[in-house]
Amino acid sequence: MTTETQPGANPRVYLSGFGNEFATEAVPGALPQGQNSPQRAPYGLYAEQLSGAAFTAPRRENRRSWLYRIRPSANHPAYQPHPQGLLRSGPFDEVPVSPNRLRWNPRPVPGGQVDFVDGLVTYGGNGDPATGSGISIHLYSANTSMVDRVFYDADGELLLVPQEGRLRLFTELGVLDLAPGEVGVVPRGVRFRAELPDGPASGYVCENHGAFFRLPDLGPIGANGLANPRDFLTPVAAYEDVDRPTLVVQKFMGRLWASQFDHSPLDVVAWHGNLAPYKYDLARFNTINTVSFDHPDPSIFTVLTSPSEIPGTANCDFVIFPPRWMVGEHTFRPPWFHRNVMSEFMGLVHGVYDAKAGGFAPGGASLHNCMSGHGPDQASYEGAINADLKPHKIKDTLAFMFESRWVIRPTRFAMETPTLQSDYDHCWSGFQKAKLP
Repeated sequence: MTTETQPGANPRVYLSGFGNEFATEAVPGALPQGQNSPQRAPYGLYAEQLSGAAFTAPRRENRRSWLYRIRPSANHPAYQPHPQGLLRSGPFDEVPVSPNRLRWNPRPVPGGQVDFVDGLVTYGGNGDPATGSGISIHLYSANTSMVDRVFYDADGELLLVPQEGRLRLFTELGVLDLAPGEVGVVPRGVRFRAELPDGPASGYVCENHGAFFRLPDLGPIGANGLANPRDFLTPVAAYEDVDRPTLVVQKFMGRLWASQFDHSPLDVVAWHGNLAPYKYDLARFNTINTVSFDHPDPSIFTVLTSPSEIPGTANCDFVIFPPRWMVGEHTFRPPWFHRNVMSEFMGLVHGVYDAKAGGFAPGGASLHNCMSGHGPDQASYEGAINADLKPHKIKDTLAFMFESRWVIRPTRFAMETPTLQSDYDHCWSGFQKAKLP
């Protein structure tokens, strides 16, 4: 177990390790011993299996947890359509997809009372939750905590990247505190309430419809490096016994549905298994970089990957660009110019991205789709080719990328919002023609 103290919060206990089999109980004796579904569960709790994979999936791929709760999750009235807002899912066909490079300024702070669910806006995606493939990319901006309101996603697991303000996720399986610089993953189907302990909060969400996020294989790196399994934290059991109306909103096949429960469904007193929310502090990422020459491929910065059926080709990679030393000799040190079969959606948590001297602000985003030429802007290029190549540490920055094998198709909102930069192409317009002898 690991104890963590957040500013202004009581110490919170977590279980450490990635993909482990955990067992935790908020009330001593609540977990049955020696079996999953006894004739009478302790304290009259209801035993329920939450399956994130098919029953017959291979053991190494199988994800499931047994929950012991105050009421069965089936205890609720029918769901009804709920206002959709700006949340979307595949197939993404609202507007024709463009081959152009796209970049957005940060979203303005919302007016009125906006919680996490109402503050979700979809920028694009690919694939389709109906076929279990691809991703949807959302940004959130909220100024009020969810109260008597719970959300869950039946379409995919959620990778949350806070950019400003903390999130406190009270999930069925325990409480996750997420601060900027950390990421959290909530499995498909797990209910949670998002609270804002610091006031307004914003960030990014990758909704993964494909294979579970997992740690990438290390190959020639060997047994250690990148994200270490022990640094991933899963909450201990926590529950609430609340008998008052709670609106439960779910995302199902791209649409929002809601049902009014007469109680809070966050009532799991104990659980065991390997399907649970988790968090990770990106400052613990062991960055691997060149110690001789040339800039390595950005895949060396992969924290989590959702593989596809094609080896080495990801449904989605989550890649970060954290503080790191740059020591390459005779080397152009920022990311080089490139055209890539993979499509790249980038965000910036804080600081300045080393390939963009201006225009890419924290809370903003960019999209470089399949085979779109991109790379450093002119100011970054000129600085890099004229730099004195001493060892240099990039400090106070954290950028990230959702990289996918499929084209990321923008939504109508993303193409029409005033935050879309109409002059993004200009950052590459000043390059001079090379002079040949």
